[in-house]
Amino acid sequence: MNCSIAIVDCNNFYVSCEQLFNPKLKNKPVVVLSNNDGCIVARSEEAKALGVRMGEPWFQLKTLAKKHNIITCSSNYALYSDMSDRVMSILSKFSPNQDIYSIDECFLDFTGFCKDDLTIYAQKICNCIQQQTGLTVCIGIGSSKTLAKLANHVAKKNSSFQNVCNFNAMTIQKQNKLLNRINTKDVWGIGKQLSIKLQKTGIYTAFDLKNLNLRTINLQSSVYLRKIIFELNNIVCFKLKETTAPKKKITCSRSFSTAITDFKDLEQSITLYASRAAEKLRQQNSYTGSIHIHISTSPFNKKESCYTNSTTIPLPDQTDNTLVLTKFASFGLRTIYCNGYKYQKAGISLSKIVPRKKYQPSLFNKKEKQEKSDNLMMILDKINTKMGRKILVVASEGITQPWKMKQNNKSLSYTTDWHDLIVANQFI
Repeated sequence: MNCSIAIVDCNNFYVSCEQLFNPKLKNKPVVVLSNNDGCIVARSEEAKALGVRMGEPWFQLKTLAKKHNIITCSSNYALYSDMSDRVMSILSKFSPNQDIYSIDECFLDFTGFCKDDLTIYAQKICNCIQQQTGLTVCIGIGSSKTLAKLANHVAKKNSSFQNVCNFNAMTIQKQNKLLNRINTKDVWGIGKQLSIKLQKTGIYTAFDLKNLNLRTINLQSSVYLRKIIFELNNIVCFKLKETTAPKKKITCSRSFSTAITDFKDLEQSITLYASRAAEKLRQQNSYTGSIHIHISTSPFNKKESCYTNSTTIPLPDQTDNTLVLTKFASFGLRTIYCNGYKYQKAGISLSKIVPRKKYQPSLFNKKEKQEKSDNLMMILDKINTKMGRKILVVASEGITQPWKMKQNNKSLSYTTDWHDLIVANQFI
């Protein structure tokens, strides 16, 4: 039986979330900026038409932005994450197997479904997402993940498909015709650099890649590239992940809005990052056995002295306790901090992560002590989930936080904070 794999992709996801709660942004050039309002990470169709490129530094676009009234939004990750959860929850009802690929993309397994009815079924999914979240999605269907991604590419670029492109319902001739219009750089996993190498050997399109004889040129030594070619020929190499594997490493790291010289400010940032990492650890029901702390000055500021240092601390006992992790993070920072430098970035990483059910307490760690720790963290998370993440925090995170990430144009937390809920006024 041939596989039927679909990928559902939210259109211009970050921008669409902003437009959803601020209708004034619709049909206007809008961009969403990265951390510290640095680079472009999302664009509306109107911004794309003006030539705004992904990853482009914002300061280089200010003249163009002023000329065309481009609207900027700072990244609002709480909003995007919540809207993503809503979309993924809806999608889980349409397939027995779901593989969440990214914050705005999800693979669904439709194997066994009637291939002709799948187009109608996919359009039903699009309508359901639109009705329940207000977001627009495109769906590509193929016999492999790679073909599904290419079908999605076709659906996005060609409005006649009405947001759904089903390769499995097409003749092989029509499918090949569409593949012949897709540049190799747009094939999943190929990218710009490999595409340039392929073009030097006469491989310009997805159709060319599909028909490539692997024995003809040395370039095809990459195992990953071989798998892509197999997938283009309906041979599944990348299977759906039915469950998301817990992370083996959790990192929380940020660049500061302004350089830090004071140890207390640096300690506040490290404490905040350790607290956030501990939250993520508990969300996947895991413990950590090691914490890594790193700090650095800006590598781009040639006028200032450079300094980079890090340390890794093995924990005496595996834990997910915020208080324990922030304590060791602060201790580690003291061992690597050097006065007199302007620090631009800091972060922590948790490793040696194990599932909570496989936790092995040390000889001197009493069961009662661990139970108290677990109960305390459970209460902390419940309160912060119900009342807002920053209701209960570790005191050493500080209050003013002048170093905090720059987000000058951040929208409200429309779906995750009671104070930011939109109020509908009745006009008489």
